[in-house]
Amino acid sequence: MTTFLNTTCTAIGVAMIATAAAADGHAQAWDMPMAYAATNFHSEQGVIFADKVREYTDGAIDITVHAGGSLFNGGDIKRAVQTGQVPIGERFMSAHANEAPLLGWDNLPFIATTYEDNERLWQAARDTVNAQLADLNLVALYTCPWPGQGFYFNKEVKSSADTQGIKFRSYNSATATFAEELGMIPVQIEAAELSQALATGVASAFISSGSTGYDRKVWEHLSHYYKVNAWLPRNYVMVNTQVWDGLDVDTQTAIQRAADETGASCAAKSADLANFYFEELAKNGMKVEDAGPEFLAELEAIGAKMTAEWLATAGSDGQAILDAYNAN
Repeated sequence: MTTFLNTTCTAIGVAMIATAAAADGHAQAWDMPMAYAATNFHSEQGVIFADKVREYTDGAIDITVHAGGSLFNGGDIKRAVQTGQVPIGERFMSAHANEAPLLGWDNLPFIATTYEDNERLWQAARDTVNAQLADLNLVALYTCPWPGQGFYFNKEVKSSADTQGIKFRSYNSATATFAEELGMIPVQIEAAELSQALATGVASAFISSGSTGYDRKVWEHLSHYYKVNAWLPRNYVMVNTQVWDGLDVDTQTAIQRAADETGASCAAKSADLANFYFEELAKNGMKVEDAGPEFLAELEAIGAKMTAEWLATAGSDGQAILDAYNAN
C-alpha cells in the first residue's frame, strides 16, 4: 500500500484547532464539500448526517454541507481533506484507484450487481479498504452505493460496432477502460460539468446510474439508456485523520453513530430510487431498455479482463477481498 507522506502544516493546524476547541467545549464548525447537486440523494443524505452529528454531539460539531462542487471541485475533495484544508468531505471511492488500485474494489464489472451482493462485497473489503485509507491520512465514516451503472448514448447501440470514435465521459480508470475497449474516446468530466460537456459536444455518451441522468436532465441531449447494472460504485464520507484523532472518545462515538445510521438510510434511499430514475428518464423521452445480447456479451468479456487487471495491480489484498466475498 502507498503511504501518504505529505501531511502539511495546514492539516496539523486544523487538528490543533479541533483539539483545542474540543478541550474548551466550544463548537467546531466543519465545512463538508460534496461533488453532487444539492438535490442528489447523496447530498441530501449528507445534510441528514450533518443534522444527526449536530444533535448527537449536542452542537459540539457543526457541519455545513457544500454540495455541487461549490467549495472544492470533485477531483480536489480528497486532497483537501487529506491536507486539512477541510476536516471532512465526500467523494466516490474508485476515483482514487489510480493512486491506490485497491480502492477500485467497487468497480469490478458484473461481480456484485445487486444491493445485497454489493453490501456483501463491501463487508468483505471493508477492513482492507480502511487500512488503505489510513495510509492516505483518511478515516472513512460511512459509504453509500449508487444504483447500478448503465450506458447513455445519443443513438441506438447494438454492439461495439456502433460505439467507435464516440467521445465518452469517464469518471475514473474503470470507466475510461470500458470506453477504450469499446473504441470510444474517454474524456475525464466531473458530474457538475456533465451538462455543459453534453451541450457543447465535449462528450456524447457516458456510463452512470439513472440518478446522474435524472439530476442532469440528460434527455435534453441524449436519447438512449441501456440498463447494464455493471457495478454499484460507492461514495464515502471521509475525515482527516489528525482531526479525528483530536476528538474525544464520546464525540467520535456520537459522530460514528450518525455515520452508521446515515450509511444505512442512504443505501435504502438508493435502492428505493433506482426504478424511479428509469421511469423519469422514459417519461422525459429517453428510450430505456436492457442492453442487447451482443452488446452485453462484449461488456461481460471486457469486465472479466478488467477484473483480472485489477487483481494484478491490487495484489494479494485484492484477491483476499474476492475470496472473502465468494466464500459468503
